[in-house]
Amino acid sequence: MSEHAAPDLPARETVLLAAFEGWNDAGAAATAALEHLHDVWGAEQVDELDPEEYHDFQVNRPVVGMGPEGTREITWPTTAVAVATTPRSGRQVVLVHGIEPSMRWRRYCGELLDIAAGLGVRTIVTVGALLADVPHTRPIPVNATSEDGHVREVMGLEPNTYEGPTGIVGVLQHEAAARGMQALSLWAAVPHYVAAPPSPKATLAILHRIEGLLGEPVPLADLPEDAAAWQHGVDELAGEDSEIGEYVRQLEEAKDTAELPEASGEAIAQEFERYLRRRDKGTGG
Repeated sequence: MSEHAAPDLPARETVLLAAFEGWNDAGAAATAALEHLHDVWGAEQVDELDPEEYHDFQVNRPVVGMGPEGTREITWPTTAVAVATTPRSGRQVVLVHGIEPSMRWRRYCGELLDIAAGLGVRTIVTVGALLADVPHTRPIPVNATSEDGHVREVMGLEPNTYEGPTGIVGVLQHEAAARGMQALSLWAAVPHYVAAPPSPKATLAILHRIEGLLGEPVPLADLPEDAAAWQHGVDELAGEDSEIGEYVRQLEEAKDTAELPEASGEAIAQEFERYLRRRDKGTGG
């Protein structure tokens, strides 16, 4: 899988971004990225799936609490579909945020893709996060893959070579491709020794990758500071536990040995492109 940034998608093309809590969401990094986009782009919910069809409520229980009117309300584990218009390019982006369903995955994907088609979506981007042997002190890798040969050729992606059990992210991508939609997947690698959410450094890395994919700067708010505080906290943990500290050093050595000089140059180029986008946005360009 490639860590190089994909070229921008066509500026006016409607894109769907989807992330799901559960097996596909290590450190809650992927769903946190979509929640962030929902907030900073002012997305509005336009649809939701009936949870009765897809969830085992003994696995994902409803939550009771006080509602805005002061009455007790029950929130069900549904899948929400929201629409945002990006401020710079005016691109319509559909945001799908849900919990991985317990049953009827094909019907679930079919219903989501029907909604997507009705909103004019041509490209599906699934977003996930997995636990991996990566050091927290280095940039979080975010890999992009696609099963579609045309998408790989146009966007410079590599094929998904994974074989084994899959989650709803993999099924949705496969079903979208079967319908003739363009489909690709973004995966962030979360250090497995700090798996508990939140994982703001991984969320930040996902948002940077989405910036490059959409050609649209994303306001980051407090995320950079949160990511720095998270890394500082893990540094302290590694400093207090000699076994973790030694393990992190081994991961760092392996990562640094594998890094090629051109990869560092690519990272610098990507950061410079992000700077230019933010500068242009700040000057109204």
